[in-house]
Amino acid sequence: MAKVLVTAPIPKAAQTILQQAGLTVDTYTGSGLITPAELEKRIVGQDYLITPLSTQVDQTIIDADPDLKLIANYGAGFNNIDVAYARQKNIPVTNTPKVSTTSTAEVAVGLILAVTHRLVEGDQLMRTSGFDGWAPLFFLGHQLAGKTLGIIGMGQIGQAVAKRLAAFDMDIVYYQRKPLPNDQAQALNATYLPLDDVIKRSDVLTIHAPLTPETHHLLTAESFAAMKDTAYLINAARGPIIDEAALLKALQNNELAGAALDVYEAEPQVDDGFKALKNVVITPHVGNATVEARDAMAQIVADNVVRVERGDAPLNVVN
Repeated sequence: MAKVLVTAPIPKAAQTILQQAGLTVDTYTGSGLITPAELEKRIVGQDYLITPLSTQVDQTIIDADPDLKLIANYGAGFNNIDVAYARQKNIPVTNTPKVSTTSTAEVAVGLILAVTHRLVEGDQLMRTSGFDGWAPLFFLGHQLAGKTLGIIGMGQIGQAVAKRLAAFDMDIVYYQRKPLPNDQAQALNATYLPLDDVIKRSDVLTIHAPLTPETHHLLTAESFAAMKDTAYLINAARGPIIDEAALLKALQNNELAGAALDVYEAEPQVDDGFKALKNVVITPHVGNATVEARDAMAQIVADNVVRVERGDAPLNVVN
């Protein structure tokens, strides 16, 4: 009977699919993330690996299990896996694209509203000292209508964000390696610009690009210096796309109006400097943390394992 190692608890739908297919499922349920040592030990003799993007699967892990037939990553990203080495070993790596789009786009919009309208800051105020009552100049934020939204990465999530914020009467500019086809860009009322221009023009700059060697530290101290000092930066993509130390310094020096972060360069660690700033909203990587998205992701990883077990090619192969 084929064996499946699942390195973190995932929705029960996946377990049901796997067991109905006659597979033996071993799920890690220890406290915190599975350690590299524990993963290296438990993967031995497994036929399939289902793992969240918080778990690193490197050459050592892959070499520990010569029987491995598939690595099914529970997440749209896959930078936690050495996909090139897996390809050398003829092990397909799959991800769970598309099903995270709506949830992540909604979270990005929520972060934008929260930081520009100071909602989290207001909540904290009401839970502590309270306020003296409505006043014309009290606790002012900024409306989105008439402002420019800059999007870095106009894939499915970037497009979903553009669609939603067009309804807020924002002007939309974007950058990615290749412009969208004209009909898609027109449907979104989005204008392609070089990266430097998007950075300079944006009142709200939101990141929706994948993490690759080319996008690592795509935004640096120079980028933040070029932004408007009234602009806000949003990151619900991957932490290392931003030079986080440079961002913190820019915020401390009032080079930006604020930031909202759902991902971090040394995740799950968050620099205490961000926690000390009232104009920064920080959330614990909840971009696709909805019942709907996580159930759909569970269905995808389990279905891919079953497909390979019955001799079919898996879907959403990234290597």
